[in-house]
Amino acid sequence: MPHAEPWLERAPLLLRDAVNALLPAPARWWVDSFLDIAVLLGVFGLLFAFLTLAERKVLGRIQNRPGPNRAGWGGVLQPFADGIKMLTKEDIVPRLADPILHFAAPVALVAFSLMSFAVIPYGRHLLALDMDSGVLYFFAAGASSELAVFMAGWSGRNKYSLLAAMRALAQLISYELPLLLSFVPVVMISGSLSPSAIVTAQGGWHLGFIPRWNVLTPWGFAGFAIFMVASLAESNRSPFDLPEAESELIAGHLTEYSGFKYALFFMAEYFGMCALGGMAVTLFLGGWQAPCAFLGFIPSYAWFGAKLLALLLGFIWIRATLPRLRIDQLTRFAWKFLVPLALVNLVTVGFWHLSASWSRGFDPLRWAIAIALVVIPFVAMGRRLSAGLGPRTYRFAAQ
Repeated sequence: MPHAEPWLERAPLLLRDAVNALLPAPARWWVDSFLDIAVLLGVFGLLFAFLTLAERKVLGRIQNRPGPNRAGWGGVLQPFADGIKMLTKEDIVPRLADPILHFAAPVALVAFSLMSFAVIPYGRHLLALDMDSGVLYFFAAGASSELAVFMAGWSGRNKYSLLAAMRALAQLISYELPLLLSFVPVVMISGSLSPSAIVTAQGGWHLGFIPRWNVLTPWGFAGFAIFMVASLAESNRSPFDLPEAESELIAGHLTEYSGFKYALFFMAEYFGMCALGGMAVTLFLGGWQAPCAFLGFIPSYAWFGAKLLALLLGFIWIRATLPRLRIDQLTRFAWKFLVPLALVNLVTVGFWHLSASWSRGFDPLRWAIAIALVVIPFVAMGRRLSAGLGPRTYRFAAQ
């Protein structure tokens, strides 16, 4: 065992083994499964609670206001106060609503979001479910949430909810394709659909100190950017938060929900954001790998957590700075820009793979060609997408 893996790295496994030693052999598999589920629920449940607090604090600071600061020291108990408030609110169900679907929609949405956590490798030894096709499982579980969104819009027997649900489905389906195309280059390079194998393929160093993360290549940076933009849309985050745009169609598919059911939708949104951030870390940012060789003494799960929190902070920062798009801008951006750019990136990674056998002297040429294959289509498609859309001119009435 290398010196960088002391007891702190194996502490979760040592704790699990200590619990199993107290149990009979037939019960250990059940206990292991229960512990995996309990840890995932506990960690991401607390992360959801304090992420909402951090988001409100960061938004308040950016917008020059204090944010929540009453419940507990500095507002630290605000998430728990909000949870109690949602639990005690009245659950109002419309008279003509389908009671089964109305109840099942938020529960199914949270369940599908939680299922995606099972295949993400959180550390060198922390993986709940090691599957050879774990990436496909992850995106299949995420795509199932579209059914729950439509159930929410349909079950309320409200025409506005139904229209908003259909619009939300149009958004989710539009950005599902670039999201899927963005991870295909990673699979082509690593040769596996297993998240743990993809992280292992990003191990090692260039020139002894540059990590071999996919994001540090031309095709990997383009794929990471496409993945993150599509993740914003898939998790209904600004500037793609049209499904809950009150100024557009009241409260979207959430119109007929109240109380804790209403809170479950936002819990699923944050769970989905965390899951997509975790998969982005796995596919492009080296997973639990340390950024520098001399920092390998820090536990791998700490590196994964730091990378995930950095991406979540980016989600919050984007929400505070970018305005909401219109539905026509949203769909045009997906089909006329992200999808073609993701397809071009497949050509880029194909060239990168085929040119891997070039001698070291041709590395600058290899990088120049790969960067050109990314930048030129980006500029050309960006100018075509914005053609005829000149800068806005603001005119104010005379005093």
